[in-house]
Amino acid sequence: METLTQLPVFNNTQNAFAYKSNQELHRSYWLFRLINSPLLVKISTSLAQWAFNWHLPVTPLVKYTIYHQFCSGETLQESQPVIDRLLQYGVKSLLDYGVEAKETDADFDQTIAQLLKSIEFARNKNAIPAISTKITGFARFALLEKVSAQTPLTPAEQEEWNRVQNRMHTLCKAAQAAQMSIYFDAEESWIQDAIDRLVNDMMEQYNRPFPVAFTTLQMYRHDRMEFLEKLFAYAQEKGFFPAVKLVRGAYMEKERNRAEEMGYPSPIQPDKEAADRDFNRALQFCIEHSNQIAVCNASHNENSAAYLCRLMQENNIPHNHPNVWFAQLYGMGDHISFNLAKEGYNVAKYLPYGPVREVIPYLIRRSQENTSVSGQMSRELGLLQQETRRRKTKQ
Repeated sequence: METLTQLPVFNNTQNAFAYKSNQELHRSYWLFRLINSPLLVKISTSLAQWAFNWHLPVTPLVKYTIYHQFCSGETLQESQPVIDRLLQYGVKSLLDYGVEAKETDADFDQTIAQLLKSIEFARNKNAIPAISTKITGFARFALLEKVSAQTPLTPAEQEEWNRVQNRMHTLCKAAQAAQMSIYFDAEESWIQDAIDRLVNDMMEQYNRPFPVAFTTLQMYRHDRMEFLEKLFAYAQEKGFFPAVKLVRGAYMEKERNRAEEMGYPSPIQPDKEAADRDFNRALQFCIEHSNQIAVCNASHNENSAAYLCRLMQENNIPHNHPNVWFAQLYGMGDHISFNLAKEGYNVAKYLPYGPVREVIPYLIRRSQENTSVSGQMSRELGLLQQETRRRKTKQ
């Protein structure tokens, strides 16, 4: 058994930022300084949205700054150099078409067409084991809400729901044929039941013999550990391969505010300690059944990464076990991603791509979420400063 002294060291900035030039390192530092200020984020994101709505020529500025930090390119071909550069350091890519918040069938069909292009682009590429998507990219939010509430659908809505299911089948069939996976994101709790239903159906049909569809569990919800255990038991009964991506979650304030306004119990854990406890319990559960369930630890929390590494060591699971993955967002968490990859773990970066104007809603949401994570931006800033100083001493 490997000893605990061999756990990855996440403060090795030489590994973490080896893929960045001095200019890129400097740009990342100043961008994170901006994101570290909630007030500046609020002002700048509002101005960016206003400028795009008025068709002002701000695309080059946005693309050079926040877009360049968090997105790989406007097209798949433009993303290829980023994919190649990450692979040089043992980090793979999860393609994520960053267009969201659409409402029409024409937009939904365009999203599906682009996702199918992503799957075809990734076919036979070892560098791209999966793509990622939000179901609200090809299903109307209000319809998902109605299905989740188990409200009877009108005949027209039932036809619309059937189209959503057909889109899911189209994607999963293509991914299965390409022998790759699709990560389906979790979203707001009041539409999540419909998403769970869709993804569970896809897992049951397509996760044979390998995991095609991954569901996402937001562990800041107090019911997700129970959901995981029931999913695993059902998969054992039906003979399919369950697959889960674990995150803490991204809608905490929105969830609590809505629950308070509408007078129902909040789905959110009572405190961070409870969320951390369930996150670790979920990791442990998956590792204890590592030959029967696939798990992706999609966290920017160093303690969670270290805990999963320790669990793998204690259970004699090799670093590159095909059912255990780590993932972080492109442009963040490099100290986790690249140090894990250096030790031979399966690591991937989420690579959002798409036209700058279309990806603006994603970028605004990402900036706002980042400011709400206590200490995360300060940690990123500190590591960038540490690497800058290290490089200066080497000159």
